Amino acid sequence: MNAEKIIHKGIERIKIDFPFNQEIARQLRKIDDCRWSQTYKAWHIPYTKSAFNLAKTLFPEISYPQPGVLKSKTDDSSATPQQPTAGLTATKGIFIYVLGRKIILKIPKNQEDTAFLLTLRFSKWDAANRCWNVPLYQGNLEKIKEHFKNRITFLDEGETQAPAARPEVCDKKVLAIKTTDRRIRLIFGFERHLTAVIRKIPYSKWESKNKWWSIPYSENFLEMVKTHCKEKGLEFCYEEEEDRSAKKTPRITPFDIPNYRSCPKEFILKLTELRYSETTIKTYTNSFEEFINYFHKHDIERIDESMIISYLRNLVTERKVSASYQNQAINAIKFYYERVLGGQRKFYFIERPLKEKALPVVLNQAELIAIIKATPNIKHRAMLMLAYSSGLRVSEVLNLKIKDIDSERMQIRVEQAKGKKDRYTLLSAKALATLREYFKQYKPKEWLFEGTAGSSYSARSIQEVIQYAAKRAGVRKKVSMHTLRHSFATHLLENGTDLRYIQSLLGHSSSKTTEVYTHVTTKGFEQIVSPLDHLDLELK
Repeated sequence: MNAEKIIHKGIERIKIDFPFNQEIARQLRKIDDCRWSQTYKAWHIPYTKSAFNLAKTLFPEISYPQPGVLKSKTDDSSATPQQPTAGLTATKGIFIYVLGRKIILKIPKNQEDTAFLLTLRFSKWDAANRCWNVPLYQGNLEKIKEHFKNRITFLDEGETQAPAARPEVCDKKVLAIKTTDRRIRLIFGFERHLTAVIRKIPYSKWESKNKWWSIPYSENFLEMVKTHCKEKGLEFCYEEEEDRSAKKTPRITPFDIPNYRSCPKEFILKLTELRYSETTIKTYTNSFEEFINYFHKHDIERIDESMIISYLRNLVTERKVSASYQNQAINAIKFYYERVLGGQRKFYFIERPLKEKALPVVLNQAELIAIIKATPNIKHRAMLMLAYSSGLRVSEVLNLKIKDIDSERMQIRVEQAKGKKDRYTLLSAKALATLREYFKQYKPKEWLFEGTAGSSYSARSIQEVIQYAAKRAGVRKKVSMHTLRHSFATHLLENGTDLRYIQSLLGHSSSKTTEVYTHVTTKGFEQIVSPLDHLDLELK
C-alpha cells in the first residue's frame, strides 16, 4: 500500500494505492472526505496531518515518499469538474465555474487580482468556502477571461440558456402569453398608460433581457389589462405557451434498469428517528431513490459532488421538474450524506432555484356552489364543504377523528398538522348539518372519513372526486383540494377578517405566507390610485 501527494483538480490530496480489496476500501472510508478518483483510478484523502495520521493508524504498513514529492494529472475533459470545498489549502491555479446566476472563482491570493475583482459590481469574498462570488451580469465573464487570460487552469461555463426570442408586435397591439409556470408575458410597444397599470399589479416585473413585462396569471389581472386595452383602442391578443412538460424525460422505474435499488433502510430509519412527518419521509425517500438509481452502476458512497451537480442539472434540463421538486431533491441528498453517513456538513456549489411567484387559484362563490352541487355522494360533499369552510389541507381533512369535532364551541381541533403544530379552526353551521347527515348514513367509528377496512380515506381518491366535480360543474380552472383552502382564506379577507386571524386559522408560521392572499383579493383594488396621479403636474 502506497501513499503520495497529488494535485487533483487544483486541490492538494493524498492518493492511496493498493490492490483491489473491499475490506481496505471500507476501512479507508472511515477517514473524513475520503473519495474515489476516476482520473487516478484510486482513493484519495485530504492533505492534512489528521487524515494522514489516521491512515497510518489504520494501515501501519503504508509506505510514502519524502515530503515535497508531488504528482498531478490532467483531468479527463469529458468528466464534470469536482467542486472545491471549504477548509482546504491555498489554490494553486485559477479555477472558474459558471453556476446558474453566479461565477465562482478559486484563485491564489494576489493583490492585483483582488483589486480587479472588487471592480466588478456586487462581487464578494466567501470566507467559509474560500472563493469569490461574482454575479453573472452581462460582460462580467468576458472581463474575467480577459483579465486572467492564459493563467486560467480550468473554466466551466456551464449551460447558459439563451433568452427567449421576442415575438414582433406592431404598434397598437398587445400580446399576452400564458406561460407554463403560471405567469403572463405582456409584449407591446411603448405604451406609457399600460405600463402604469402593469406596475400596480403585485409581483409584476420588467424582463430587460427579453424586453417584455411579466405578471402572475390571474383572471382579474388579465381582465384589467384587457379592459385598459379596450379603453385605449389597443388590439389585445391572447396565447398559451406550449406545455414543455409533455416532452420531459420520465423518471427511472424498476422496469428500466436491471438492478433497481430501493431507498437504504438506514435513510428511512434516520428520518423516523428524527420524527419527520410521514409526508416528508415519503417525499425524501422517493427523491433519494430516484437519485441513487440515476447512478445505478455506482456505489452510493462513491457518488461525488460533481455527479450530484450533474444529476440536479438533469432534473432541470431533461426531467423538467418544478423548483420545489428540485429543492426537495437537494435536501434529500444532503440529508443522506450529512445526517445518515455522519459526514461533515458540506457546501455544494448548487444554485438553489427561485420558486416561481405564481398566485394561488381561487374559486368564486358561484363556482363553489356549482362544485358542491355536482357532488351527489354525501361523504364526498361533506369532505369538500369541511375543507372549504375550515380552510383545511387535504391531509388534515383525512386525519380528522370524530373527537376533533366540537359542535358546542363550533370549532375543529387540528392535531399535529404541518410543522407538528396543533390549532383550532372554524366549524361552519352548514358543514355541521351535512356532517350529521353523513354520520347517520355511514356511522364511522374512529376516523371521521373512513376508507377501506376502517382506515383513513385516500388522498388520491378525494382529489379525483373534486376534479370530477369541477368538470361536471363546468369550472375550467385547475382545481384541487388545496384550491378550497386558498378560496377560504381569500373570501375571509374580502369579508374584512384581519390577516392575523386568517394566519392563525390556516396554521401559517409566518405572516409572509398569508400575505399572498392580499394579492389575490379584488376587494378595493379598483379604488387604489397611484400616488403620481395626485401630483399637480403641468408638463410641456
